[in-house]
Amino acid sequence: MTPDDIRKAFLEELVSIAPDIDPDTLEGDEHLQDDLELDSMDILNLVTALHKRLGVSIAEEDYPRIETPDKAVAYLAQRLGG
Repeated sequence: MTPDDIRKAFLEELVSIAPDIDPDTLEGDEHLQDDLELDSMDILNLVTALHKRLGVSIAEEDYPRIETPDKAVAYLAQRLGG
């Protein structure tokens, strides 16, 4: 899976959790909680959706590694062996 594929999957799952987010205007460094106002339940739902879609388990201590789209793509690429 390429980083572009991972980004697309991440954004699709993010928008399914928070439909008011426009993926076309989302910056890679926007913080999911501070900038996009996702709450802890949204993050948990996102982690669950990513696990189902990509087969990657994300431990709670790794949540800071997915706090922005750019960080999430880098983390997921690493976990997926890319």
